[in-house]
Amino acid sequence: MGSESQRPQFIESTGNRSFSRAPLIENPDNQIVVPDKKSWKNLFAYIGPGFLVSIAYIDPGNFETDLQSGAQYKYGLLWIILVASCAALVIQSLAANLGVVTEKHLAEHCKIEYPKVPNFILWVLAEIAVVACDIPEVIGTAFALNMLFGIPVWCGVLLTGFSTLILLALQQYGVRKLEFLIAFLVAIIAACFFMELGYAKPDAKEVLHGLFVPQLKGNGATGLAISLFGAMVMPHNLYLHSALVLSRKIPRSVRGIKEACRFYMIESAFALMVAFLINVSVISVSGAVCHSSNLNQHDQASCRDLDLNEASFLLKNVLGSWSSKLFAVALLASGQSSTITGTYAGQYVMQGFLDLRLKTWIRNFLTRCLAIVPSLIVAIIGGSAGAGELIIIASMILSFELPFALIPLLKFTSSKAKMGECVNSTMISAITWIIGSLIMGINIYYLVSGYIGLLLHSHLKLGLKIFCGILGFSCMALYISGIAYLVLRKNKEVSHLLALTTPGTHEIASESGNNNISSMFCLPREDIASMQLPQRNPGDLD
Repeated sequence: MGSESQRPQFIESTGNRSFSRAPLIENPDNQIVVPDKKSWKNLFAYIGPGFLVSIAYIDPGNFETDLQSGAQYKYGLLWIILVASCAALVIQSLAANLGVVTEKHLAEHCKIEYPKVPNFILWVLAEIAVVACDIPEVIGTAFALNMLFGIPVWCGVLLTGFSTLILLALQQYGVRKLEFLIAFLVAIIAACFFMELGYAKPDAKEVLHGLFVPQLKGNGATGLAISLFGAMVMPHNLYLHSALVLSRKIPRSVRGIKEACRFYMIESAFALMVAFLINVSVISVSGAVCHSSNLNQHDQASCRDLDLNEASFLLKNVLGSWSSKLFAVALLASGQSSTITGTYAGQYVMQGFLDLRLKTWIRNFLTRCLAIVPSLIVAIIGGSAGAGELIIIASMILSFELPFALIPLLKFTSSKAKMGECVNSTMISAITWIIGSLIMGINIYYLVSGYIGLLLHSHLKLGLKIFCGILGFSCMALYISGIAYLVLRKNKEVSHLLALTTPGTHEIASESGNNNISSMFCLPREDIASMQLPQRNPGDLD
């Protein structure tokens, strides 16, 4: 009994995989070590990753959708933000739990779990999602520079690459400094929009009614509600959150792991609450301004097709020049912080799926080039209006790609073989699968109805319409088949770390060929601490 009590709670399984478990950081002193004692003060050690993740919920793409929602339906769609924020908290908590319990992030689990071809497809989709999330940040930052300094949008698009590289230089000072920077930028965004509320003075009763009374009134409300919901949960964020939690060295005991999961959920809830209030502020300001009784005809026309650039002129005309400057500062802070987190999401995706590491500036350069090229072309040809349309297209791409990150996350966190006794409860599994099914159903409905409407209202000849219909619906069938494959496929790989306290763990490990499981122990996963993903050096087990 004495020897058993000293046995570690989590142990390493011995599979045939060549996936090295050696430490990934070259400077362990940068890692944030959580004290091995039960105390509420440990919460402060976990604060940080949630704020980096929350940036995706207040990026320029979200602002664009929020502005249109308020302009067209005043406060009628605020309840969508509330529902989406609650769903986001549940989903992001699962991503954090996956990283904490297994010490591997989502991309690494996908590499281990799926065959080569599906794994390659998931990697390509994840990279497309990273580029798609980068496009709104590039355009949003360019708009902000135009508002503040009068720089042409196309020139601002080029400048965004250099500005982000400068901010990424802060990574050499460690993860904690970067987390403080992102939290500071979030505070700037929040302060700017809360001040905008003071200028706009929306009716508090109407805002509360919009928050807690579901309604979909008017033509296009359903489509805009879908865009709002889809813009709140992004695929790259799931990869990012499951990796960021690995920057903390937590006690590898059942108590320590459960405490980490609980504190990460609290931290995420606080960060997402701030993001929620910012989104509510954007919609409220837009709704109050566009439904004001003293708008001239030009401002009314701007409200009918409101984008990030038009919003600046609208706020300036209605609320004054300071309001416009505040919006520009918030947009600049949002764009810059979003590009930083997007770059790291791409880094973890590449490392996890391909076991490939690039210098962060090289990774940023490649991702930024893929985002800048289409943004620059559209900005030059279509101007600010075309750039605004590109933001909507990028948001739609992210929404449609979400199932290919969400389904693996739900399946992995619902697997006892991977999560041990930290597996999702029946209630959590039911809630998350309902949320996931709702998102996937909305996306498929939006895709099918939108494509049919496009074909019906196009001026193509009948034969070309039939050809496009066959091609389009074939792609839809392929899309649905990919989702069905991920949903129906059973998990085959046991997690690298297994909870010994879970009944039946030894049997699961034995079935997977891990006969020497009792002789192994936990080698701590130490990466992400410097936010650089250094080279993985092979090491011997102690």
